[in-house]
Amino acid sequence: MDGDSNRRGFARASWANVLGNAVKIVVEGAAGLAFGSVALIADAAHSVADLVASVVVLVWGRTAFDGPDDSHPHGHERIEPLTAIFVGAVIALLGLLLLSESAQGLLDPDPPAARLLLFGALAFAIADMYLVYRYTEYVNADIGSTALTALAVDCLNDIYTSIAALVGVAGVFFGAPILDPLAGALVSVLVISQGVSIGRENLDYLVGAAATPTQRAQIADTLRAHPDVEGVHDLTVYYDGTVLEVEVHVEVDGNMPFREAHDIESALVDDLRDLEDVGDAHVHLDPSGIGEWKDQPDRWHANGT
Repeated sequence: MDGDSNRRGFARASWANVLGNAVKIVVEGAAGLAFGSVALIADAAHSVADLVASVVVLVWGRTAFDGPDDSHPHGHERIEPLTAIFVGAVIALLGLLLLSESAQGLLDPDPPAARLLLFGALAFAIADMYLVYRYTEYVNADIGSTALTALAVDCLNDIYTSIAALVGVAGVFFGAPILDPLAGALVSVLVISQGVSIGRENLDYLVGAAATPTQRAQIADTLRAHPDVEGVHDLTVYYDGTVLEVEVHVEVDGNMPFREAHDIESALVDDLRDLEDVGDAHVHLDPSGIGEWKDQPDRWHANGT
């Protein structure tokens, strides 16, 4: 998909999350207030924060698809992990609030009235969030947005919290209301864990964490595969937003014509940019054979040694 298609897909998935959360809030909030279900009201309140996160992603996250400009010469890719960190923080905070509510429910039980409409509202909420989750995942399969990934995880968290509320309502019907806060406590731990995981992953993207050894080796192998490359050294690979930035020195025959050297450099840059995780590459050509880099520990020769 090209940039405009990605932007449109991102907007559609973000709008799906906004509308899905809004509908869930109305249905669960109305049922919870009507029948005095703390579980449904809490689940609806959970979705209020999810709605805010979805709006932030919708408004802010699309900036990641803007190209380089005078104020951002390397593009806006870091906006995306920043929005994902926000969503992860919201998820973790909601998990803590849910854990607090669950603890309060264990200490001071206040079960709702047993009404079948409570099951209907929760079943609707689960189906609503599942459809939004599937659509977000479907769109993101082509985009690979970390912000949309965070929203998809949040949809799953909504499903889990609704299932916990469903267990609690079932406990009321079958004379075991303690199931509500117990299920809520278990789900809250999962929600907190997922929020922290999203935050940590996207923080690495934001601060320019280094690539994995496997990614570095793939990049070095790609460079060495060119028939005119005699050595590779000073390879630096790090995240610039959600894509990798490559800086490297490549050794070639120092006696070749300048135009030929330029064409080799351009070909190497194109080869690196064709790799799945690489966003941009900067290749510096050095004359081989002068021995200046022989003691560099992070150096690859064309023959693999």
